[in-house]
Amino acid sequence: MSNPSIALMMLGLFIVFIFLGFPIAFTLMAMGIMFGLYAYWDPASSILENKIFYLFTQNTFSIMNNDVLISIPLFLFMGYIIERANILDRLFLSLQVNLRHVPGSMAVAALITCALFATATGIVGAVVTLMGLLAFPAMLKAGYDEKLSAGVIAAGGTLGILIPPSIMLIVYAATAGVSVVKLYAAAMIPGITLAGLYLVYVIGRVVINPKLAPKPKEVDQISFAQSIYMLVTAFLPLALLIMTVLGSILFGLATPSEAAAMGSLGGVVLAIAYRAFSWQRLREAVFLTAKTTAMVCYLFVGSWTFSSVFSYLGGESVIKEFVLGMDLSTIQFLLLTQAIIFILGWPLEWSEIIIIFVPIFLPMLEHFNVDPMLFGVLIAVNLQTSFLTPPMAMSAYYLKGIAPASVELWTIFKGCFPFLAMVFVTLGLIYFDQELVTWLPDLMYNVDNVVVPQADPGDGSVMDPSFLGGSSSK
Repeated sequence: MSNPSIALMMLGLFIVFIFLGFPIAFTLMAMGIMFGLYAYWDPASSILENKIFYLFTQNTFSIMNNDVLISIPLFLFMGYIIERANILDRLFLSLQVNLRHVPGSMAVAALITCALFATATGIVGAVVTLMGLLAFPAMLKAGYDEKLSAGVIAAGGTLGILIPPSIMLIVYAATAGVSVVKLYAAAMIPGITLAGLYLVYVIGRVVINPKLAPKPKEVDQISFAQSIYMLVTAFLPLALLIMTVLGSILFGLATPSEAAAMGSLGGVVLAIAYRAFSWQRLREAVFLTAKTTAMVCYLFVGSWTFSSVFSYLGGESVIKEFVLGMDLSTIQFLLLTQAIIFILGWPLEWSEIIIIFVPIFLPMLEHFNVDPMLFGVLIAVNLQTSFLTPPMAMSAYYLKGIAPASVELWTIFKGCFPFLAMVFVTLGLIYFDQELVTWLPDLMYNVDNVVVPQADPGDGSVMDPSFLGGSSSK
């Protein structure tokens, strides 16, 4: 059997092991080492002197020494400390009161709360679960339609993947070798567009059929002065924290790691200000941060070891030649890759897709003249669908796990379908006009027009012109 055939068998076995439920990170490591023993076998050396062990330790050191990834635990800590500070209920109530004259005010407030909280945490399961406990019962009690209420929570909770400061975008930037800063700028308009389409759909549906979202009577009892006080004390602090963190990154005032550290401190200050800070909550936030960060790092180590052996055996070349042999246009290539990622989104989390499968496509981008930033934003929008599409719509399952027993899973699925359509509309808009992605980074970081502040090159925030379309392959 030829080496390329063994590489394809390696990939096939990995997919089989995934569906059998084996831990993905450790499966990647084990298969990388196992097939690496064959790939680097030298009869003159002992098995312990095989080069795969050097490759494995070198990859581990490179990952742990990657400055781009420093911001991940800091952003995670910011999200977890905010999650445990009970800010969410204050935020939702203040928005609900101040938007009481907007059709479907509770649903609109829930969407905005989801977007803000998802942006702050970047953890889909946490946002959907917490909003499902807080806003979903409140909407049902107010007489809101079950499908509309479920769709709002499930769709709103996934926005943190796309809207900066997104952890997913940091991981993609580290994988593709592009600037985190420019990728954040590229994702801003598509993220706002998708959130705006969600709001337009909800308000439009309620205007057409007001029975879907009756106005709660109790919010009218709150005076204007009280509503403004609630907005200032609940909405503005979190919004200012997110805008400060994001703005400092986009305007070159701080690297992503520095901004994430500032956000972590801001999260602690908010928790103290709301009298929700305790040693127990701090311990929980640190533990969850370490747990999630370790998962991402182990995925990187396993993926880089696996992909190095896979490429050495010729598997990457076989796939590249096969795709190039199909004589696809750029649009056809993008549609094919997005369809594959859409299907992979059912059994896999976004982290596994970005770290394991996206590197297979990256070397082909130059051939098809595709900007890696555009490709990354398309993936981020596409991954919204994986959380909303049956039969493996994880947002729906998160919501079903904490919803009242009377709410059926199929009802939640039906509520997700209209929001899923908005995701496809956003994808269509990006394909139709790619300036939705490229306009803001070109405006802010075009070195011919703007003097860009320099950042630490090791942080992934460099403003070097080579990052404007460069990619790296493993």
